[in-house]
Amino acid sequence: MSVRITSVAKQLPQYTRTTEEIIPYLKIWLSGQEERFQRKVIKLFENAGVDKRYSIMDAHEVFLNTSFEEKNDIYVRESIKLSESALKKALKKASLQPQDIDYIITVSCTGIMIPSLDAYLINKLEMRQDIVRLPVTEMGCAAGVSGIIYAKNFLKANPNKRAVVIAVESPTATFQLDDFSMVNIVSAAIFGDGAACVILSSHEDDKGPEIIDEAMYHFYDAESMMGFKLTNSGLQMILDKSVPQKIADHFPKIVHPFLERNNITIKDIDHLIFHPGGKKIVQTIEELFGSLGKNIEDTKEVLKLYGNMSSATVLYVLERFMNKNIPRGDKGLMLSFGPGFSAQRILLEW
Repeated sequence: MSVRITSVAKQLPQYTRTTEEIIPYLKIWLSGQEERFQRKVIKLFENAGVDKRYSIMDAHEVFLNTSFEEKNDIYVRESIKLSESALKKALKKASLQPQDIDYIITVSCTGIMIPSLDAYLINKLEMRQDIVRLPVTEMGCAAGVSGIIYAKNFLKANPNKRAVVIAVESPTATFQLDDFSMVNIVSAAIFGDGAACVILSSHEDDKGPEIIDEAMYHFYDAESMMGFKLTNSGLQMILDKSVPQKIADHFPKIVHPFLERNNITIKDIDHLIFHPGGKKIVQTIEELFGSLGKNIEDTKEVLKLYGNMSSATVLYVLERFMNKNIPRGDKGLMLSFGPGFSAQRILLEW
């Protein structure tokens, strides 16, 4: 029995600004800081590889003295809206109704809500009352791929079922107004907000790329590399500058054994569907794969157009491939990284 990805859809928030348009707000926020530091921060934004980003808040709201409670209230309200729209789009693409879904997984790490997002969607769309729910919070950027892995395993054990994975994130809601550390600044420079939805199926008649294999890889003694610290002012980003090098060091163990157990090598992979964590991570991955004759142009383009939207970002890359006319038999490798530190991998075949 095969499990296939049948549709992918994205939903962007209402507010959008180019990096050029954000600079004036950045200058106001930086006023009072040393002039040399201000120039460094502005240059960092301009060279982050992100031309444009979307947000659940307009730029002036991001840079206002908004409390954790106020930002989280916006996160809850807008996450429900974005997720509902993404789910409806994905259902329409797959010619399905909400009641056709047997399993719902929601992933997000940039806000807090109980009941979780899936409960609101079940009520709003009148989904099945016996639908199986799984909200995932703490897996960060890796959660988009993680959610697909959980859905695949559920469907593998349950023939003729369908699952939906919804990722919604608002990193802009975690921006720390009184924090002038490089971690806060770098995260603001590379992150944006967005939502995406993936529908998977174990129905024999449903079409789409098949999930051939999946796996997780965990780095030892790397818990402090990436994540959030809960403070009185909200979720404070943790992002170690060693992340790109750490990925490069572990790359052979992450990719090659996974492919070898499927009797293939990287030469057999036609499409790379990678999470664009940031410019440095993209450059690291590009160097690793460029030497093997592969490209990650779609990953780079998603970073440029939207920024890093945490768990949702890799699904934006996946949607670009789902919209292409990919030949039967082509293979794709999905890869994302997240707190833990961990790497999540999926092997696809069209």
